[in-house]
Amino acid sequence: MASIEKRQRAAGGKVTWRAMYRTPEGKQRSKSFDRKADAVRFLTSIESVKLTGSYVDPSRSVVTLGDLARTWLAGKVNLKPSTWERYAVIIRVQIEPRWGGVRLADLTHSAVQSWVGELTATRSAATVRKVHGVLSLILASAVRDGRLARNPSEGISLPRVATAERTYLTHEQVAGLADASGDYRLAVLFLAYTGVRFGELAALRVGRLDLMRRRATVAESVTEVSGRGMVWGTPKGHERRDVPIPRFLVNDLARHVAGRPADALVFTAPQGRVLRVRNFRRVALDPAAQSVGIPGLHPHALRHTAASLAIASGADVKVVQQTLGHKSATMTLDLYGHLFGDRLDVVADAMDAARTAALARVARSLPTTAVIELDTVRQLATFK
Repeated sequence: MASIEKRQRAAGGKVTWRAMYRTPEGKQRSKSFDRKADAVRFLTSIESVKLTGSYVDPSRSVVTLGDLARTWLAGKVNLKPSTWERYAVIIRVQIEPRWGGVRLADLTHSAVQSWVGELTATRSAATVRKVHGVLSLILASAVRDGRLARNPSEGISLPRVATAERTYLTHEQVAGLADASGDYRLAVLFLAYTGVRFGELAALRVGRLDLMRRRATVAESVTEVSGRGMVWGTPKGHERRDVPIPRFLVNDLARHVAGRPADALVFTAPQGRVLRVRNFRRVALDPAAQSVGIPGLHPHALRHTAASLAIASGADVKVVQQTLGHKSATMTLDLYGHLFGDRLDVVADAMDAARTAALARVARSLPTTAVIELDTVRQLATFK
């Protein structure tokens, strides 16, 4: 039973009010107040959250956010190495300096909102959203553990991220860029016509090329992680996929990998080392892009280019989704839906052609009198 006890330490001493209650598990708890009204208000709130099932034992909220963040990150064994490292940097550089010594019980929605406002003044909108996202994930784990009744980072007003303008190269631009890339010509063409990510290109092995079927199996990715060197893992989304290889690349690829063992890398740096994106840009892509009038081109633009060229060639959204390795067709449409709009006339013309062919087949299968009647029906429909 909850109760309030009046306490006075000595004659004429300060009077305090002790609120006593039991947790849902039956453990005795108490808290002292200077005023009886505050003690009553506290007990009322405790009984309310017990009834709604949202009670949180205050003793579980004394852990600091810094300790919780480190424990949370140590348990994220499902993350790709590059993602894990990005979270670690955010915690070390952004979260711990501000919240490391703050108890969960003292963390409020308004304090988080104020902090986000401070970050927005000195950081890009994209960075602020990433930092807030990590904090929210940490606090969500505290809610699941019964350390918080609700996540104080939910409902925060975040800065808008301006949509970056994507670069889509034409066939002619891709050809010029590839020719200007020297020894990396084939790598540039492969990126621009298969849509693989750079880490997937760098990890592609000879045995995963099926040039008879014109397919490449994307099963690995390699990423340079600060302090850990080149880290190997599964592709983004942890799922392998087959990507189509255009016919014009097959002979070049066959000559490129001739005589190599199945476990050898298809595309490498000089002396056969793993191809690093920074070196690829410095040695090949940046100078080539500059020479053809597309300065500052990022390797990821070649992935966007592959999507746009595939769509322009008539590929539907599911094919593009599978080729790029997106989790859903919705994600593909969110990124490239505006490109599909360019094909509305193509779809309408195809429907016209299909209808004309269908009516022609019907006409060929009917007797002569029926064909005359069919023509009459068409004329009447046109007249109306």
